[in-house]
Amino acid sequence: MMIYNPEGSALRRDQKELLRMLNVLKEICEQHSIPWWLSSGTLLGAARHQGFIPWDDDMDIVLLRKDCKKLERILCSLEDKEFVYHCMRTDVDYINVFGKFRKKEGHVQSSSPRYKYYKWAGIGLDIFSIEKTNYISAKIAKSIYSRLQGFTIHVENDKIRKSLIRFNEYLCFYFVFPILRLIGKINPKQEYHYTLGTGWPTHTFFMKDTFPLSISLFEGELLPVPKDMDAYLTNVFGDWRTPPSEEEIKKSIHCQEYRDEIFGKEQ
Repeated sequence: MMIYNPEGSALRRDQKELLRMLNVLKEICEQHSIPWWLSSGTLLGAARHQGFIPWDDDMDIVLLRKDCKKLERILCSLEDKEFVYHCMRTDVDYINVFGKFRKKEGHVQSSSPRYKYYKWAGIGLDIFSIEKTNYISAKIAKSIYSRLQGFTIHVENDKIRKSLIRFNEYLCFYFVFPILRLIGKINPKQEYHYTLGTGWPTHTFFMKDTFPLSISLFEGELLPVPKDMDAYLTNVFGDWRTPPSEEEIKKSIHCQEYRDEIFGKEQ
């Protein structure tokens, strides 16, 4: 597995930097008594590798929606020379419902054309929130939001593009999502999903599997994880203990720099 992120590689360098950033965020959360835990591929890395998935180039943490709102207020007022909380409030062109704790300097080589509009494009870790709702509401919310925002990437005029983005946000957050939250109350399984508009509706959270939080070894540190990691990982990834194929690994790497470093530049 070390063939993907050996010491001295760009990927390993940035993985260590992400871990340092997570510790900064961890300290802020501890100061304000905000619970959080590892999620998605980062949780998979903790369970299968006791650290980063060797080819993973980001980090994911999750909070309850009410706690995430509190953290967002704190991070948006953070005055730091090195880091910024990249979200809708701090950058109009950032349309993701989830936020990103990001380095101000640097530029991730992303395949997303929206990066050319961003205020900041350094490496960062994703901060997701979850709310009590059902699969249908989560799926419809993402479908509507992504369709409305999708075409704005093609609008080159700054004022028009940003006005359209804000209009779509207003329409969704003040009209569409409140209706879907009512529909989400039809929830016999007591499911939680990523906050409406985020996406990945198949990622289902259950409080009985999450709290009280446990701890797991990650890159030599003990970090918070759900009480039952296996239940969440099996629901999201299926047979999570079996590593993917090389072709699947290649597709999962977001940054072109890392792909070129690992697999060589394509001719």
